[in-house]
Amino acid sequence: MSSSNSPKVKVGVLGATGTVGQRFILQLSSHPNFELVALGASSASAGKRYIDAVAGRWKQVHPVPENVRDLVVQACEVDAFRQCGVVFSGLDSGPAGPVEEAFRAANLRVFSNAKNYRMDPLCPLIVPLVNTDHLDIIPHQRASLSPPIDQGYIVTNANCSTTGVVVVLKALENAFGPLDKVLVTTLQAISGGGYPGVSSMDIVDNVVPLISGEEGKIETETLKILGGLTSDKKAFDNHASGPLAVSAHCNRVPVIDGHLATVSVSFAKKPAPSPEEIVKALRAYRCEAQELGCHSAPEFAITVHDEPDRPQPRLDRDWQNGAGVNVGRIRECPVLDIKFVSLVNNVMLGAATSSVLNAEVALKKGYL
Repeated sequence: MSSSNSPKVKVGVLGATGTVGQRFILQLSSHPNFELVALGASSASAGKRYIDAVAGRWKQVHPVPENVRDLVVQACEVDAFRQCGVVFSGLDSGPAGPVEEAFRAANLRVFSNAKNYRMDPLCPLIVPLVNTDHLDIIPHQRASLSPPIDQGYIVTNANCSTTGVVVVLKALENAFGPLDKVLVTTLQAISGGGYPGVSSMDIVDNVVPLISGEEGKIETETLKILGGLTSDKKAFDNHASGPLAVSAHCNRVPVIDGHLATVSVSFAKKPAPSPEEIVKALRAYRCEAQELGCHSAPEFAITVHDEPDRPQPRLDRDWQNGAGVNVGRIRECPVLDIKFVSLVNNVMLGAATSSVLNAEVALKKGYL
């Protein structure tokens, strides 16, 4: 268990020059529990000072932190990160698989934003406002490797669009029992595609009704996140409370940050709760990260808006530093039971904030 008097855990960032890596830099440069000591990137950046490696590519509102500017970027190899108690991975999925596996095999703890190990039967897929209890599979993950290890592991966070929906679904299931149908249509910001991302000729004055692989991620990740651990803490039950069908449509829209989703849900138990009951339950919802007092946890896991035209990406994505989910337009659905709109800051809770908050919970629970 950590305390304010505990020494900071030394941490590193893989993919430090990319979009997610830059967000990690901002969150970790002055973190009360973590000390940023190592940065990794491609061979094109290795050997350069960080400020030089991101010259022309730093796309954040805040400048590069002073205590990070002169850190020398390393290749994403184990030896440069052995001093780290935690390694955060903002790598693209191409290099992420073998690099993260090599780091775990070297007994390092990896908190990954990449998709590669999300559905691995040994790796927890954690949205920190939902299912931090899944960290308890870590001892089994360690013991199952060949050879077994005693400290390292891989923990993943969810796809950014999944994150913005599943927090609300968890609150609904906690209050009213299992859902059996979920229909999701996303309107996703261009920052979700990384930098330089979608061509301006494709996205300006347009909506692109395809984000490759995105719909499948929502449909499969949701079941793992909402499920529990088996009693022996050696497997995930993938929504064992009953069959849940999730159908997703994903669209790229000309918004910089903030994934909006329109969602309709059906409850297994009838009669379904009223919109007024839904509002009360969402406002009351709390998660383990909040109860543990984690540094990056929002005051409100879910903010419910009373205004008829909210949430909106430009107005609401930065509320609570983008660490919570915004919900509005909660009303009856004539086809299913209830429909609503949700919004997540895809580069904060949808990416770097989730990994950092997952590590904060792991620290509090003794897994670091």
